[in-house]
Amino acid sequence: MKKITIREIIKATGAQMIALGDMDAALNKEIWHVTQDSRETKEGTLFVARIGEVRDGHDFLPQCFENGVTACLSQKVVAPKNGAIVLLVPDTGKALLDLAAYYRDLFDIPYIAITGSVGKTTTKDMIASVVSQKYDTLWTQGNFNNEVGVPLTIFRIEDHHQAAVIEMGMNHFGELDRIAAAVRPHIGVISNVGVAHMEFLGSREGILKAKCEMLAHLDKDGVAILNGDNDMLQTLEGKLPHKVRWFGVENQKDFYADEIEQIGLEKTACTIHTPIGNVHVDIPIPGVHMVLNALSAAAVGVELGLTLEQVKAGIEGFQSTKNRMSIETTKDGITILNDVYNSNPVSCKASLDILANAEGRKIAVLGFMGELGDYAEEGHREVGTHAAEKGIDVLYCIGLCCDHMADAAKKAGMKEVYYLETQEEFWEKGIPTLKAGDTVLLKASRSREFEKTVAKLQGVN
Repeated sequence: MKKITIREIIKATGAQMIALGDMDAALNKEIWHVTQDSRETKEGTLFVARIGEVRDGHDFLPQCFENGVTACLSQKVVAPKNGAIVLLVPDTGKALLDLAAYYRDLFDIPYIAITGSVGKTTTKDMIASVVSQKYDTLWTQGNFNNEVGVPLTIFRIEDHHQAAVIEMGMNHFGELDRIAAAVRPHIGVISNVGVAHMEFLGSREGILKAKCEMLAHLDKDGVAILNGDNDMLQTLEGKLPHKVRWFGVENQKDFYADEIEQIGLEKTACTIHTPIGNVHVDIPIPGVHMVLNALSAAAVGVELGLTLEQVKAGIEGFQSTKNRMSIETTKDGITILNDVYNSNPVSCKASLDILANAEGRKIAVLGFMGELGDYAEEGHREVGTHAAEKGIDVLYCIGLCCDHMADAAKKAGMKEVYYLETQEEFWEKGIPTLKAGDTVLLKASRSREFEKTVAKLQGVN
C-alpha cells in the first residue's frame, strides 16, 4: 500500500480525530496497511472497527492499542492509548469505502470490474491473466469481493501497478452500488444473470437490476462488456449510455467463438472472433462454458489495446483458483473433479457436462445449493434431471433439498441414485465403493464445506 497520512484519511472520510499530544504531528502520521483483523495491527496500520453479525470490532480496540496500531476507525468514542489515534465516524463500513474511493484516485490506471451470478472468480482470473500480458496487474485474491474485500483489494495497489481487476459480489440490493461507487471502473463486465441470490432479490429481473448497479458507476468514457447469450442481459441492448461490447457463442456480435471442441478433461479448444481478427485458443480447463469466460477476457484485452497474440497467451496461461474445477488424482487412481467452492443450478449443470466427458464410471457427489428462495426445490430437481440426461452413472445427493434432486434423477430414468443426509454417510457408504478409473465430481454451496470430502478422498484425514 502506498503511504497516506491521517490528514488524508480525515479528508476522505470526514472523521473526527481523537488523539493525545501534538495534533499536527498526529495529522502527519502515515498509514501503509489497512485491516479489520486486530491480529495484523502494528505501527503503520489503520484498524477498521466494523460491527458484524457475530463480532463487534470495537471489542478488539484494546488489543490494537497494545499492538502499537497507528490509528483506528471507530463508530464509538474511545480514549486512545499507547500513542494511537482514534478516527470517529458515523459508519465505519461507509468510511472504509470512502477511503478506498480516495485511494483509488491516487492511481491513473484502468480499473476493470467483474460481476455476475455464476463464475465471477473464474472470469476475473482469466481476465487478469490476459491483462497481465501487457500491464503489471493487481487483481482480487480469494473471495475478497464484498464491501470489505473490495476496499482491502484496492489498498493493495502500489505505484508499479498499471491495471486493476476487481471482482464484485453481492446478494442484496444496494451492495454493488456502494462497492462500484468506490471503484468507478473504466470497464465493467457482467458474465451472466442467473438464479443465484434469488432468495434475497426476488426474481431474475431483480437480479438484473442489482447487477446493473455496477454500470451506473462506469467512467463516462467506460465500456460495458456483456454476455450476449444471456436472456436477461439481452434486454439491455440499446438502453445503456456507455459503449457496449457483446460476447457470446449463440449470438455472434462483437466477440464470439466457434469450432468449439471439448478435449477430454484437459482443455477446451475454440476459435475466437474479434473486431481486430481471429485467434485459435486452447483453454486449459474443461467445460464449454469456459469459452464465455475466454471471450469476456478477449473483449477486455482488446479494449485495453492488447494484441491477439497477447490475448491468446493470457487465455492459455490461465490457472484456476483452488476448489474451482481443479482436476486431481488420488493414489488409488480415482480422478477428482474438485469444484466445491460454491454451487447453483447453472454452474452445477455445467460441471455435470464436464463430468459427462470422463472415461470410466462417472460419479457425482452433489450437495445443497443455497440462496435460491422459492426456486430451491425446482433448482435441485433441474440438476437431478440433468445428471440423468447426461448419462452420469452414479449420483449421491447429500443434505438439505437434495431429496428433490434424487427424486428427479430417478424419475428421469437414472438407476444408481442415493440420497444421504450428511457427508459422513457418504464417507461410510460411498467412498468404499469407489475404484481406480472412476471420475468423481464434488460440488455444493460453500456453506456445506465439501472440501472435507475432498480431503477424505485424497486420504488426508
